[in-house]
Amino acid sequence: MRWRFQSLVIANAGLGNGMSRQQLLKTVEEYGLVEALLMPPNKPYSFVKYGSTEEAKKAFDALNGKELMLGDSGQNVVLYSNFVEKVFWKNAVPTNLPPGLTVIEKVVSPEEERRMLESIAWIGDEDAQNAQKTLKHRKVKHFGYEFRYDNNNVDKDKPLPGGLPEICSLFLEKCLKQGYIKHKPDQLTVNQYEPGQGIPPHIDTHSAFEDEIISLSLGAEIVMDFKHPDGHTVAVLLPRCSLLVMSGESRYLWTHGITPRKYDIIPASELGQKVGTITADVGDLTLNQRKTRTSFTFRKVRRSPCNCIYPSVCDSQKGQQRQVQPSFPHNEMEASELEQEYVHKVYEEIATHFSSTRHSPWPRIVEFLRSLPEGSIVADVGCGNGKYLGINKDLYMIGCDRSKNLVDICGEKNFQAFVGDALSVPMRSGSCDACISIAVIHHFSTAERRLAALRELARLLRPGGTALIYVWAMEQEYKNQKSKYLKEKHGNKNKEEEISSGMAQRLPGDQMPESSSQDSACTDQLLDNSKDKGCGAKPVADCRLPVHTNRTSFHSQDLLVPWHLKGGTKKRGESVETVLFPAGSKESQGPSPVFHRYYHVFCEGELEAACRSLDGVRVQKSYYDQGNWCVVLEKL
Repeated sequence: MRWRFQSLVIANAGLGNGMSRQQLLKTVEEYGLVEALLMPPNKPYSFVKYGSTEEAKKAFDALNGKELMLGDSGQNVVLYSNFVEKVFWKNAVPTNLPPGLTVIEKVVSPEEERRMLESIAWIGDEDAQNAQKTLKHRKVKHFGYEFRYDNNNVDKDKPLPGGLPEICSLFLEKCLKQGYIKHKPDQLTVNQYEPGQGIPPHIDTHSAFEDEIISLSLGAEIVMDFKHPDGHTVAVLLPRCSLLVMSGESRYLWTHGITPRKYDIIPASELGQKVGTITADVGDLTLNQRKTRTSFTFRKVRRSPCNCIYPSVCDSQKGQQRQVQPSFPHNEMEASELEQEYVHKVYEEIATHFSSTRHSPWPRIVEFLRSLPEGSIVADVGCGNGKYLGINKDLYMIGCDRSKNLVDICGEKNFQAFVGDALSVPMRSGSCDACISIAVIHHFSTAERRLAALRELARLLRPGGTALIYVWAMEQEYKNQKSKYLKEKHGNKNKEEEISSGMAQRLPGDQMPESSSQDSACTDQLLDNSKDKGCGAKPVADCRLPVHTNRTSFHSQDLLVPWHLKGGTKKRGESVETVLFPAGSKESQGPSPVFHRYYHVFCEGELEAACRSLDGVRVQKSYYDQGNWCVVLEKL
């Protein structure tokens, strides 16, 4: 037996089999100074590190085979231990609350809590007046309107007698005054949960209730689980006397539920008293025994169909004829029309918001520009808001872009830029020492047009001149590393999506209409190269372009990517009230419209193969940079 180690693994002493941190810590501290106690969530074992090998040996001798009662459950377990040399665990990363979710602590006083609980009389098992039901996992009582579990809706023409309890009026007035809600609810569901009871994951029916749904937790705290359609889950601690407010994405897109169990896993340092998400910090997790909890959930009955921006989970919009997705183009005219509608028009509309998200240059592009000789003439083809035009003051840089509004923004920054097409740049052949094309060529919808854009860059270069080209990659996970685009999908909520730079938030997640739920699309293979490289995209019969779910892996090379506009859209110089939307590219007429942009994401080797097919150039370098394929080519 190797006694030189200071750490032990203790089996049958984990959160997964009902051992709390408090009980285990009290047990292991009897044998020496405990430097660390790690309790992985849902596992029946734990790790303890002592201050010395002698203390670890003493604990091993005492704990191995020791019989212990789990808390006050009356159940005995036998502990087994062994020495371990090292224990590896990752530092816990705090998780953000789902967008639109707020938890307000201590929203009612203990006296208000007592009165509200006493106002609910649980009469036997059934109460017709308030539609009281005893369900499998809880008791439930409805006021105002009955929520019918047979069709997950309310009968809007049959209000229940008596309305909402009088005691709720003062509480709701306070919620309105504090700005927690915008409309006074007219429906209340009271649920009573005993330890071990819960409610299955669900989304409150869109057509039944308005946006805001609020739920008051009385009697005890609870952990509620939220889940995004992409599989991401967030466990949220709802303290006693706290108010949960769900609106927007958290109300319409994420499911929420309570797992039926008698204990919740929570941070030991919080012990149910602090709002926030449950982070899997194995050094600070314990069990919290559940108690009887009563929830008051208030809603406003909806009087018109829901027109949210999440049609794939909206019962009002399912089955309706929504905007027909464009088809994959089969000729030059169709390609030009697709790009006009789903690239050029969209960028004209979103220019101001788009520009506000483009402020941090990508390091390797900066490195390229700073490596150029002083006095070099450089063309930024597809310059956007001019993010790279001022990087190196020793260069003569000029930009061009198809979007007049973006070019105007360049002018406001005193950059030299003009409106132009990347397929036909109005500059002399051989006039540039270098060119850059950043996140542009993936907007061309056929292999021929992408090749023409590369050929145009080569035309602009003098012999010996170089061009740096970036395109979005199909492979957002490369060499076992996820790109920032995937890793930051639940990151900062105050920024808009930055395509392939990983700078900003995940957009409203499930923009996928029913017709594009297939994980494939019609894909042309440039020089038949990308297929050989293991590209995962597959053609489908109808060749409709799928709508991508932001911040998820790609399943198709040719697709539409949503842009969720913040603060309305307007032409430069117009008020918001006079906006015009491009036909077919906007998904919602609401205050936050969603525009769809066409992309062709490149498979490994595809961009390099296209460059090598050009006459008079050679590929200097080809690399992968945070979700982008990149090439440096030289004019011969």
